[in-house]
Amino acid sequence: MQAITEQARKIKLLIMDVDGVLTDGRIYYNAQGEESKSFYVQDGLGLKLLQSTGVRLAIISGRADRCVEHRAQALGIDFYFGGIHNKQEALAQLLEQAGVTAEQCAFIGDDLIDLPVLRRVGLAVAVPAAPTLVRQHAHYVTGFPGGQGAVRELAELIMQAQGNFDAILARYLA
Repeated sequence: MQAITEQARKIKLLIMDVDGVLTDGRIYYNAQGEESKSFYVQDGLGLKLLQSTGVRLAIISGRADRCVEHRAQALGIDFYFGGIHNKQEALAQLLEQAGVTAEQCAFIGDDLIDLPVLRRVGLAVAVPAAPTLVRQHAHYVTGFPGGQGAVRELAELIMQAQGNFDAILARYLA
């Protein structure tokens, strides 16, 4: 865990997949064929708190849909890449736009499409439901599932490693 903490201290950008990470991986369709997803509110607060410490946020998702765009806007996500089939190319663009190195990035993913990014960033994180191969390439596997606190867990891990978490807690305990 010491190596995870040391790497988390360096993080300036948290990059997330969506389906299976920010959501539980389920996709709902109504009778008109419109898609919807469910997002976990505690993940959202964790991201806002992390952002308040200066860590920026990004999404790289294989799917492009309006509900994710709305969630990204609501959370003030700094960078959004949707409908991406080559996440490694998107990562290269993101690094350039954000002005950070791969070593300064954390990425949380859940499936094979995420491997090129997981293998490149400084802190690679998977959710428990990720296939074995994906978990094997992660530095850390969250205890909480995707769409049910995994992102919040990672946000808190980064804030604790960077020494910001106690000050944030003090706001709520005062």
